[in-house]
Amino acid sequence: MFDHAYQNYMDHAYPADELMPLTCRGRVRGLEPSRGDVDDALGKFSLTLIDTLDTLVLLNKTTEFEAAVRRVLSDVRLDNDIVVSVFETNIRVLGGLLGGHSMAVMLKEGGQHMQWYQDELLHMAKDLGLRLLPAFNTSSGLPYPRVNLKYGVRGPETRTGTETDTCTACAGTIILEFAALSRFTGDPVFEAHARRALDFLWEKRQRNSNLVGTTINIHSGEWVRRDSGVGAGIDSYYEYLLKAYILLGDDLFLERFNIHYASIMKYISQPPLLLDVHIHKPLLPARTWMDSLLAFFPGLQVLKGDIRPAIETHEMLYQVTKKHNFLPEAFTTDFRVHWAQHPLRPEFAESTYFLYKATGDPYYLEAGRTILDNLNRFARVPCGFAAMKDVRTGSHEDRMDSFFLAEMFKYLFLLFAEAEDLPFDVEDYIFTTEAHLLPLSLSTAPHSSSIPSNRTELDDSNFDWTCPNTRLLFPDPAYPGNLRDPIRSAVDKSCPRFTREPGMGRPPLRAQDFMANNPEHLELLRRMGVSLIHLKDGRVQLVQHATQAVSAVAAEDGVRFMQEMMELSSQQQKEQLPPRAIQIVSHPFFGRVVLTAGPAQFGTDLSKSSTGLRGFVTVAEPYSGCAEITNAEYVRGHIALLQRGQCMFAEKARHIQKAGAIGGIVIDDNEGSSSDTAPLFQMAGDGRSTDDITMPLLFLFHKEGNILLEALKEYREVEVLLSDKARDREAKEDCLTEATTPTSFEPISQSQESKLELGKLAPEEVTPSQGEVGPVDQDTSLAEEVRPPEEEASPTEAEAEADLAESKEKRDSEKREEPEGDTDSSSQSVDELMADWREDLEVFQQMEKDEL
Repeated sequence: MFDHAYQNYMDHAYPADELMPLTCRGRVRGLEPSRGDVDDALGKFSLTLIDTLDTLVLLNKTTEFEAAVRRVLSDVRLDNDIVVSVFETNIRVLGGLLGGHSMAVMLKEGGQHMQWYQDELLHMAKDLGLRLLPAFNTSSGLPYPRVNLKYGVRGPETRTGTETDTCTACAGTIILEFAALSRFTGDPVFEAHARRALDFLWEKRQRNSNLVGTTINIHSGEWVRRDSGVGAGIDSYYEYLLKAYILLGDDLFLERFNIHYASIMKYISQPPLLLDVHIHKPLLPARTWMDSLLAFFPGLQVLKGDIRPAIETHEMLYQVTKKHNFLPEAFTTDFRVHWAQHPLRPEFAESTYFLYKATGDPYYLEAGRTILDNLNRFARVPCGFAAMKDVRTGSHEDRMDSFFLAEMFKYLFLLFAEAEDLPFDVEDYIFTTEAHLLPLSLSTAPHSSSIPSNRTELDDSNFDWTCPNTRLLFPDPAYPGNLRDPIRSAVDKSCPRFTREPGMGRPPLRAQDFMANNPEHLELLRRMGVSLIHLKDGRVQLVQHATQAVSAVAAEDGVRFMQEMMELSSQQQKEQLPPRAIQIVSHPFFGRVVLTAGPAQFGTDLSKSSTGLRGFVTVAEPYSGCAEITNAEYVRGHIALLQRGQCMFAEKARHIQKAGAIGGIVIDDNEGSSSDTAPLFQMAGDGRSTDDITMPLLFLFHKEGNILLEALKEYREVEVLLSDKARDREAKEDCLTEATTPTSFEPISQSQESKLELGKLAPEEVTPSQGEVGPVDQDTSLAEEVRPPEEEASPTEAEAEADLAESKEKRDSEKREEPEGDTDSSSQSVDELMADWREDLEVFQQMEKDEL
């Protein structure tokens, strides 16, 4: 698996920073569309190669390591005029260079390899350290979040240095790399700056709760975000306090960690959950979901020696992983998906390795096998491993982050390796947060007396949980299992339902009954002072002006209507159906291309089918599907392709069903629209019973629809599978040759249909300010997902949409919908399939430069 990822990076991406595994090319910053903050890790310094150096040695690839070091020394420049993240550059690049240097020294001392090495990687590391130092030039000692590698942070040419905030982890995850750099080089300046930043964060902790916030002002030290947890924004701050004690032997770090840890276990830990709280009111939860970065925490608890909660939290994470194949970027307390993407993060594998080391329980080998199998089944593609864009559908994103090679394969290899498989004793090293290896011998390395020594005597309570003997901890082999069983059943339990508080009276129009294409409803809204504004992107915004209502009572009704709409939005967010998948299964795709599709409120419910609906696609005539189908002989027995617009979705469905179609796919007419940038929605009915529609209808945005149309144009016969999520391509090879027959489904029940009956237009994305509706004289506005009528169409022809978008407060911008996996069929060899795949790549690259 490592060879597949590494070789494809070297063949298709190097010297670029990262591999784009779906389009088989390198990601070069400035040449690809910006992904926001996530691109700050890229500095045109061959990031993935540097991040992978010590992985090569651990996996016994000494020859490749030697070649990689020579490439780094000859090709990589660190003086580029580019703004990078101080945090990411420190842990990935500086850490990678120091880990590579540690391995080179170890191999040279062995007498077999790297005899030519003269600390060149260390010299590069010091050069980079000096380029990061200007970021620490603040009154607090906390670093700026970004730095220009060539110009620093001062002056207009730097294009940075104006930021005021940074995350706690960003400022507190420096000490291992900077202290190692100081100990290796004998220059104390790096360790001194890292210690100063940690000292400032410690001073700014909330003194009553002993917790830290997520974001801090680097000049004033004021907390900007006061929520506290162990996931994104704080995670590695705690990790580095404990590991700094282990690496440097300074008791001060252990004392601080233990004080923080006691508060974490008192306020944040609610086994098996780890929930954010407010630092000033730590008994109040700050949110009802968890992010995947907290998966590192059981591994840190193992280092601490607190095994029981580590087992419990890991088991919860394992059950969520088994439910969704991967840990979603964020998931709720009832284990539903909150953010659906998964960028192949290694934290769960890390904790699995540490728990296996602590317990010797083979259960964790099985957990490791699950990780490994899911990577191969769902993330492996011909040019590497692709991040998951949506764990529910199995769709991919065109990214393979450098940490995948730096961390994932280290922890998986160590989990399964016997002692004789390892080229050196890993107990002589500590892992940084990026899994780079720093030798514990650095604790005895000379360092300047300007760095205070804190070897004070600590009372015994600091060591209560440290490193218990696991053979004594588990005299009963069933003990870990007894901890895991209740958690497994808790994850499997059904999710609690949302109930709405009763409203203040009953307004003349209820939000749940509102239909945007009903003239009576529009008139009632007008009387309440609520108007509809059609936006260019196809949405409609609801705005209430109390002064425009016909009376004070009507204005109050309007306020209540807006409140109901917001509550309905919240309810739909909790009850939302996940997106559907359209998987192209015919030659030469064989299930590797998966498109994210939106469902309908009517017709067959694909989530109730174990097999989905499989069939060949054909374009209906007329393409709008708004009149009787004229090419019924071609549509019969096929899945019909239709264009959005001119009539209601249900009307299109009835026309193609009458022509004998077994299913339908509506393609957006808004050119350039994509599930990458637009929220998915649920296609609404037309205000009357839709029980007569008995086939599935799915919606594709323009970009994804184009992929399907281009495939049809190229290959004439294209077979797709409509389902609730992508099917495993390897487990059912025989299905590639089976005959296509219509699949029967149970019709959707009335109770399910009524949840979002005809265009309940509550949005998923309602900001907190919108949720607080004040006096009737204030304006209230609410954006709704409604398709405006065509200019020449009457209002009743508008297509109402129930928005199913998830909250967009994610850290990583999603980029592409791409082919998934590589597999072989019963009739073709792997080589033939790979040849087909390469041909397909060339064809698609001719179609459009940057998408399949």
